[in-house]
Amino acid sequence: MMSTKAFSLVSAVERELLMGDKERVNIECVECCGRNLYVGTSDCFVYHFLLEENTLPAGTATFTATKQLHRHLGFKKPVNELRAASALNRLLVLCDNCITLVNMMSLEPVPSGARIKGATAFALNENPVSGDPFCVEVCIISVKRRTIQVFMVYEDRVQIVREVSTPEQPLAVAVDGHFLCLALTTQYIILNYSTGVAQDLFPYCSEEKRPIVKRIGRQEFLLAGPGGLGMFATVAGISQRAPVHWSENVVGAAICFPYVIALDDEFITVHSMLDQQQKQTLPFKEGHILQDFEGRVIVATSKGVYILVPLPLEKQIQDLLASRRVEEALILAKGARRNIPKEKFQVMYRRILQQAGFIQFAQLQFLEAKELFRSGQLDVRELISLYPFLLPTSSSFTRSHPPLHEYADLNQLTQGDQEKMAKCKRFLMSYLNEVRSTEVANGYKEDIDTALLKLYAEADHDSLLDLLVTENFCLLTDSAAWLEKHKKYFALGLLYHSNNQDAAAVQLWVNIVNGEIHDSTRSDLYEYVVDFLTHSLDRELVWQYAGWALQKSEEVGVQVFTKRPLNEQQKSSFNPDDVITCLKKYPKALVKYLEHLVVDRSLQKEEYHTRLALLYLDEVLRQGPSTGGRGAEVTETQAKLRQLLQKSDLYRVHFLMDRIQGAGLPMESAILHGKLEEHEEALRILVHELRDFSAAEDYCLWRSEGRAPPYRQRLFHTLLAIYLGPGPSAPELTVAAVDLLNHHATEFDAAQVLQLLPGTWSVQLLCPFLTGAMRDSVHTRRTAQVAVGLAKSENLIYKYDKMKLKGSSVRLSDKKLCQMCQNPFCEPVFVRYPNGGLVHTHCAASRQTNPSSPSPGART
Repeated sequence: MMSTKAFSLVSAVERELLMGDKERVNIECVECCGRNLYVGTSDCFVYHFLLEENTLPAGTATFTATKQLHRHLGFKKPVNELRAASALNRLLVLCDNCITLVNMMSLEPVPSGARIKGATAFALNENPVSGDPFCVEVCIISVKRRTIQVFMVYEDRVQIVREVSTPEQPLAVAVDGHFLCLALTTQYIILNYSTGVAQDLFPYCSEEKRPIVKRIGRQEFLLAGPGGLGMFATVAGISQRAPVHWSENVVGAAICFPYVIALDDEFITVHSMLDQQQKQTLPFKEGHILQDFEGRVIVATSKGVYILVPLPLEKQIQDLLASRRVEEALILAKGARRNIPKEKFQVMYRRILQQAGFIQFAQLQFLEAKELFRSGQLDVRELISLYPFLLPTSSSFTRSHPPLHEYADLNQLTQGDQEKMAKCKRFLMSYLNEVRSTEVANGYKEDIDTALLKLYAEADHDSLLDLLVTENFCLLTDSAAWLEKHKKYFALGLLYHSNNQDAAAVQLWVNIVNGEIHDSTRSDLYEYVVDFLTHSLDRELVWQYAGWALQKSEEVGVQVFTKRPLNEQQKSSFNPDDVITCLKKYPKALVKYLEHLVVDRSLQKEEYHTRLALLYLDEVLRQGPSTGGRGAEVTETQAKLRQLLQKSDLYRVHFLMDRIQGAGLPMESAILHGKLEEHEEALRILVHELRDFSAAEDYCLWRSEGRAPPYRQRLFHTLLAIYLGPGPSAPELTVAAVDLLNHHATEFDAAQVLQLLPGTWSVQLLCPFLTGAMRDSVHTRRTAQVAVGLAKSENLIYKYDKMKLKGSSVRLSDKKLCQMCQNPFCEPVFVRYPNGGLVHTHCAASRQTNPSSPSPGART
């Protein structure tokens, strides 16, 4: 158990003031109403005092009691109970089993002599059911056995309204509305005196201990239960709070929210209703009275009256926080909600959460601290300010006053422990990263992002780059100096870029690549710079560093121009002619760029195609061209040259032909002859010079692609003629001719081929060709027959339609009008349309020459 100072005990009425030197006179009961304090004694006197509360400079409260008067009630018995009814200006006094009504100021009995007889104890209903403001409901334990009576008490009269029987003799009572909470001989019960329904609560032994029944709130009571427990019970007979642990010999209890106060023969104990823990113990001997009056707790011995003065809840909470008792402080703060105005409570509670967060933070309980900071809506700069140099120099932030914690900075908090300091920095990194995109950051995003950048840079954290490549609010001056201090030059370039200073960023990166400054963040920084320039919209910046990029690597540097976004290229922000001029000093880059223009962008400009072909040709000649025969290896450049010569129709063929002459490039020469429609020469080169028969067949297919069938047939016949041409017949040419016929039978006119073939060739040798030719011939004949049949069917349909038209009669008279000119027919000559409409012959003729004239039918 950890103690909390929730109350201080202050004397209110000293013995001398009350009874002078009367040794045998004792205090029997007390009542307090506002500033009025009433004391009932064992010699049947009632004393009236006025209480004055004073606050000392130290903040503690003192009370001064001024005696107003005292009066003897005329009995020889002690005064058992006092209750004030301020609405009636009456004091109810129980003495000798009689409740007397006296004036609160004069202590004189009411003139009517109204009183309630036969009462052993009574209680006022603080939740009355009558609704009459000028009466008080009083519930008494009658001297009649097992009887409870309910009275209405007015200024000068009393009226009984209900009498209720109980299962056992009642010993103590509290009332709330229609509900009575009774301590009987062996148990506590709840009794609805309106309906008579009783609800048993729990047993106890009245012979062993004094019962306690106290109303603590609307429809809720506090009872002294078995085993030294203070039990809570509602009018429904259930408990909504956990019990508190008292001593076995408690004689009185009171409530001062959020505390339950209990009195025994040696101590006053204070328990929290929020967590049921004992918070304070005050030594107090011979006490026998403990009561609360509208928040004021009074305790008395037989000789003196004292007041338990509660410390302000805020002071209690601050004391708990100062003792690092965070959970208790938060529980107490939540419980204070009902006693503090809403707006004031919210301000107070947020501050308490923030203070608690810093306590947890100082104990390295980061998860708890984070949750408290969030719940308390902490200005995150309060946390950042603990870390030296993290807030920007331009920040106007000043810490909260009074301060939320006792630490000057992180060094004091961690006492220089580097491991703890590192943990605190890791926590701040995590916390700032989480809150930077939330409402917590509104108004000071610059401070948060700048602090986060500094932490990342100092810790060499990977997230530094992630922060800088996304939207951020890092202040340039502070951040740049910090990055430079920690030699994060690549990150500094990103910072420049995010602040629209691309020229400074690129220059910094170029210096890193050139080795002028050291930063190993990216091993591919050169490629990164090229990519950055590729996507840059600043033409001057690109032109400024294009030469540097090309000098480092022509193949990579040219990507500045070749990999620019297509939409930007279409805007012609970089004129191809200007780029080509720039690339003249870089032949490899020039080839790449021309390939980009010709192949990727498909620009239809003769100059680009011719220039690219020439560059390919020069490279092929420099490497030493292969003969291009069968099985010969072809370099990549030579393959690109051949593909360009085949695919493109824009280059200057004659110009390239002149360059190739005598260069030992027969394949390229054949392609160029093909472009000039010099097929016989091209095929002759392929067959006789290169002896590449598959290339000759591919040539025929290539040149006839997209052409009419006769064109393709002519090419294949030309090739066959070369195979079978005059001169000594080589066996390989014969084989090539046979293969050509057998593989491409459908491409030949079989009749012409048979006339060209030597008579010595066998049918078996040409079996595939003849089979294919026959199949093609039969297919052609049958296709023609189908077409003729379809034509005949269509013709027959037209003939049928004509016969139908001729078979129907037409009635013509001088009253019949032409449907086009609306004039009558003057002679029996007309034109009839399929819809039955009749028109003059000249009208029909004029319609044929003038299609826009009105038409009575679609077809004649």
